[in-house]
Amino acid sequence: MTADDFTTPVAGLVADAVTELKDKHFSDIIDDAGHQYVDLVMGGGGVLGIALVGYTYALERVGVRFLRVGGTSAGSINALALAGLDTMGNAKSERLVEQLANLDVWSFVDGPAAARSLVKDFLHQSGLFWKAIDVAREYSQFSADLGLNPGDKFREWLSGVLKSAGISTAKDLHGRMQVIPAGLRTRAGTPLSAADADAHLAVVATDISTETKAVLPRMAELYWADPDAVDPAVFVRASMSIPFFYMPLRVAGVPQGSAAQARWTTLVGNDRFPPDECAFVDGGVLSNFPINVFHDPTKVPEAPTFGARLGGEAPPVAHFDRLVQLTMAVFNSARHALDSDFLDHNPDFRELICTIDTGSQSWLNFDLTPADKIALFGAGVESAIDFLRKFDWTKYKQIRQDLADAHKTAGTPSGGGNSTPAPAHVGGTP
Repeated sequence: MTADDFTTPVAGLVADAVTELKDKHFSDIIDDAGHQYVDLVMGGGGVLGIALVGYTYALERVGVRFLRVGGTSAGSINALALAGLDTMGNAKSERLVEQLANLDVWSFVDGPAAARSLVKDFLHQSGLFWKAIDVAREYSQFSADLGLNPGDKFREWLSGVLKSAGISTAKDLHGRMQVIPAGLRTRAGTPLSAADADAHLAVVATDISTETKAVLPRMAELYWADPDAVDPAVFVRASMSIPFFYMPLRVAGVPQGSAAQARWTTLVGNDRFPPDECAFVDGGVLSNFPINVFHDPTKVPEAPTFGARLGGEAPPVAHFDRLVQLTMAVFNSARHALDSDFLDHNPDFRELICTIDTGSQSWLNFDLTPADKIALFGAGVESAIDFLRKFDWTKYKQIRQDLADAHKTAGTPSGGGNSTPAPAHVGGTP
């Protein structure tokens, strides 16, 4: 397969969208090439993340580019690609499609043979007898490693993709994101520096050692003595550590002492000394769709924060009569609670969210066929174009102006207790 296998079926739809939307405003930050700049947050969803690539591909073809990018799990993969594969003024999604075209996602199931067999049993709905056999065969190893698969193959693949683009460390990534395009400015004509643009990556992972929502690389100094030297693929490996499926990502040699404690107090509000080793699992355990990661409720933005999530909201379950059903319901309640609470207290963000219909595909379906991959990519493209057609930038700015005025009048924080204070950013991008 090639990138053309993904892009050709949607070529007509994309061409029509380019013509239709070429004069529509999505942001007040632009450059000399006519690109418009937004922030972007993407949710988790396992192998369904291919649809997120379709979403960003469509946005890029219409002329949208990205400043701050963030995400959880599958969303963090695409976020890192947008941050690292090229400078902010250039399109990147098609380069990621080229990497995904012939990728064997089964290679990411990199545990022993019994682990692979167990995963296949569950995916293929094999009988209870064979599942029991596989569980028994794998139990001792699983209990020692706390996961079926080490996740090394995934990290090595993503690290290789980044290195092919010249990115080996967090310092390299930061440097690339500071390269601004010619004529980056507001529509009012104010030129913007790299500091004004504040382009950066925000990958969400769950630190189960200290019960912390970790946003990386912003909080990397808490866990690594030399955070600039860390391979950015490690941040994403932490974010997509699906509990039990992947072993937790462990970071040894966590900085200690009074200076370290001061950093924890500043960044987390946690005045406990961290342990010598911290362990990360999937960011979706706490925040599967961290749409609030760049939010500042006090300002009217000059660029919006678009949000893309996979699948619709699950319907309520009227009755629980199976242990697996109950376990999944408890897990889903935990991973959606913070995000839902934020959206309940900030309904304006629903103007920014695109939900991509991924049909009946399972987020752990490692048996995706080429046709399945192409269909998911196409679903992302279609959802993005539909979202752009409906998005009203002027209306959204007025909503934010009203909320900012109300916030100043009240003189109290908003966001339902789940708003992460954002660094300084031109115009107060949320």
